[in-house]
Amino acid sequence: MHDNERRLSDYIDQLNAEKKPKDHEHLGADPELQKLFHTARLVRSLREPAMPERDFPAKLVRAVTDQLVQTKQKKKKRAWMASIAGIAAMLALSLLIHFASLFDHPNIVKAMEKAFQDVNAYHGFLEIVETNAQGKTTTQAKLEIWADKHGRYYIQELEGSNKGLITVNNGQTKWQIRPSEKQVHRFPAFPDPYRFAFELGNEIKGIKQAISTNIIGEEKAANRPSWIVEVTPQGGEPYRIWIDKETRLPLQKQYAMQHGIQYKMTYTKIEWNHAIPEKLLTYHVPKGFQEVNQNSEQIVTNIDEAKEAVGFLPDTVSQIPSGYVQDRIAIIPDKKLVKLYYRALDKEIVIIQGKAIGEWKLAPTAMVGKIHHQTAEIQSPVVEESGVIGAGGPYAGLTDLHSIRWRQNGFEYAVIGHASLGDLIAFTKELTNGAFEMPTHKDPFPFKPKVEVPVDLEREKNDQKTSMLEVRLGNWILCLWLKYLSACKCPLEALLEITRFTMKTCALSKTTGRRPS
Repeated sequence: MHDNERRLSDYIDQLNAEKKPKDHEHLGADPELQKLFHTARLVRSLREPAMPERDFPAKLVRAVTDQLVQTKQKKKKRAWMASIAGIAAMLALSLLIHFASLFDHPNIVKAMEKAFQDVNAYHGFLEIVETNAQGKTTTQAKLEIWADKHGRYYIQELEGSNKGLITVNNGQTKWQIRPSEKQVHRFPAFPDPYRFAFELGNEIKGIKQAISTNIIGEEKAANRPSWIVEVTPQGGEPYRIWIDKETRLPLQKQYAMQHGIQYKMTYTKIEWNHAIPEKLLTYHVPKGFQEVNQNSEQIVTNIDEAKEAVGFLPDTVSQIPSGYVQDRIAIIPDKKLVKLYYRALDKEIVIIQGKAIGEWKLAPTAMVGKIHHQTAEIQSPVVEESGVIGAGGPYAGLTDLHSIRWRQNGFEYAVIGHASLGDLIAFTKELTNGAFEMPTHKDPFPFKPKVEVPVDLEREKNDQKTSMLEVRLGNWILCLWLKYLSACKCPLEALLEITRFTMKTCALSKTTGRRPS
């Protein structure tokens, strides 16, 4: 092989190996060969940069430390060079810590799910703070919260506009003790449109269903080391949530600024318990208070009692679907309705039945199925309270509530609940001896939105996959930039200013998604 060809081949091999070619410093080389070297470098620059090894930060720290030691051993050394080496060492160390955190972050969603499985109940104090556009903060409320994984809770407002208000749901009934009115208002336990802010089970469920979750930093919440996670939900603005590093459970939540107001909710104290104290879940009317009963349901002990009250024998499921148990039987005497309740951990389903009254009408947004060749209305979620759904309780407008309704042999039935549509179908089939049929046409949704907004889901997935790569690449480029600066012969003040600007720009690009110009 000709000497120039061999040298060019070696030059390219060394470039590909991420090494500085030996011939790069030989200025006396053949001019034609120099042009070929230049062309090889241009071609090589078109390749994506090679990512650093896992131990790159550690190697960088050792290299900078060695340079610092050698500098100290020299007879003629300059004070500013030692300062630069020190700055580089500190920055390299911070990058080492950051790289380690990138490799060691858990799958935060799975970690939260697993941690919450071991929680039977919890007791905490929740603080809700409002911040306006001028940065002024105001404490809106302080709550004492008891809650368990079955959806039961006891909430007392300690500070705020409703100070003294107590709201309780024990799974059988729900009530509010209102000291300012000297009244106790009683409501149906299900459905429960109120719930309460920052309920851990619902938070974890919402994060699991989000478009993306990204750990963007670390900070103490309630004086506990936590990860800051930015959550992009399926609908609404992104928000941030602080996850306790030790328990892997949420401690703090901050909403995006909207209309000049931003809310932050923090569990200033929280502990894990076996159960909610029974006395807190026991219904009572304090002395001197008036009971206002807004729940027309009455609990009965068996189907025969229900029959005596409403005048017909209610149908029951042939076999309760797996995971569920019958919770209670209730009647609404004035409307001649029977309600059979079934529960499974945080899910609840109720079967409502009564005599068919008036003309059968479908909800305009419903899907249409079949039961014994008759029309079955499927609402997911429930938008309109038609027939026995409207008579059985306030169900419309709850986004996680689904229903199936139909008529058969002079009676109207509805299966409705905080559960998956699949669970409702299982109950419906048990009630109709398997006669239920879902829509069979290709498009099960007969109604289309007036405005369709295109969403590039593939792009969203790719953005999530590349986010970590961009962070690592940005840090690597920053390291190279710092090494270059440390070799420059310019004043220390200028180097420090450039370094601060570089780090600020990289941090801004990582936080906002905008690349530095």
